[in-house]
Amino acid sequence: MEFSKKLQQLPTQFFAALVQKVNSALAEGRDVINLGQGNPDQPTPPHIIKALQEAAENPQNHKYSPFRGIAELRQAAANFYKREYNVDIDPETEVAILGGTKIGLVELPLAVLNPGDTMLLPDPGYPDYLSGVVLGDVNFEVMPLFAENNFLPDYNALSDEVKEKAKLLYLNYPNNPTGGTATLEFFEETVRFAKKHNIIVAHDFAYGAIGFDGNKPISFLQVDGAKDVGIEMYTLSKTYNMAGWRIGFAVGNPEIIAAINLIQDHLFCSQFPAVQQAAAVALTASQSCTDKLRATYESRRNVLIEEAQRIGWQVTAPRGSFFAWLPVPLGFTSEQFADLLLDKADIAVAAGNGFGQYGEGYVRVGLLVSEDRLREAISRIEKLNLFSSCAF
Repeated sequence: MEFSKKLQQLPTQFFAALVQKVNSALAEGRDVINLGQGNPDQPTPPHIIKALQEAAENPQNHKYSPFRGIAELRQAAANFYKREYNVDIDPETEVAILGGTKIGLVELPLAVLNPGDTMLLPDPGYPDYLSGVVLGDVNFEVMPLFAENNFLPDYNALSDEVKEKAKLLYLNYPNNPTGGTATLEFFEETVRFAKKHNIIVAHDFAYGAIGFDGNKPISFLQVDGAKDVGIEMYTLSKTYNMAGWRIGFAVGNPEIIAAINLIQDHLFCSQFPAVQQAAAVALTASQSCTDKLRATYESRRNVLIEEAQRIGWQVTAPRGSFFAWLPVPLGFTSEQFADLLLDKADIAVAAGNGFGQYGEGYVRVGLLVSEDRLREAISRIEKLNLFSSCAF
């Protein structure tokens, strides 16, 4: 038996290859500090776990969920957006429940594009955006993200031809992998750009709860006219340490939401109702757990940046997300530097080129280990004598 041509065309799963490398090192008994993955290291807050336990004991939740999710969770998502961003959401027509936002991001091109259509993707960007490109049999053009533009795409740099043929645009702020954040002015520009060229906007708001230095990340939907052109996808994975629960939602333009709901009618039967009920509790209960989590990541960020700068590594502090985007020393490619750190210092990082061609020259480091482990990681790197005033 051969895999279908569609499966053969799928991109190599970047993170799966990284996991293999790390697991091989661990199997050798090495003490690997894994900074390469985006898997939250803290447990889900107890009140959310309790809500799941109670809901799981209810026999009514052992049946199929309604195809489009339970009303309680759709209402909770609407209430969350009103409380956090002062955005009005209709729970009946402007919410789609997702089994994690990765599903939404991969299935959206199948729902709103035709084969041969073109979408715009950030580069560097989340690698699984490309899965939707292949499965949807569509084309894509990249929008380079450069440090000198605060890792925001420059729409003016796109050719007229690309602007006119593009039908779908993906954004992600706070950004994975760069840690960049968006401004209200940029989102306003995005709405104007999308309206002028008739482009659907999908904002991946996975790290919406994680902003630093007192700056709360803004929602794309806070901008006037945003719902006319697009949607936003929000996952509970990062905000509430619920990565393994696989629950999230899309909100915004009712026609796009209807398209997502329709394709999901044919692919899924929604999520376990008990998980949905626990997710509703997470969104509507006290958010003090999120405040503590944000403070934890900011403290870790400060330790990482201070220690890196101490050894001469010229790095810039991320403004959001739980990642740092760090330049590699002269003489190394991203992959060479990542391999060196794993081979010589037992430190796993994600090579920047895994996020696109414009990720070359960087590595992504996760703030997902303790401060002591971050200090130890930098201490191990210091012993490699890679950094000096002319290292970049």
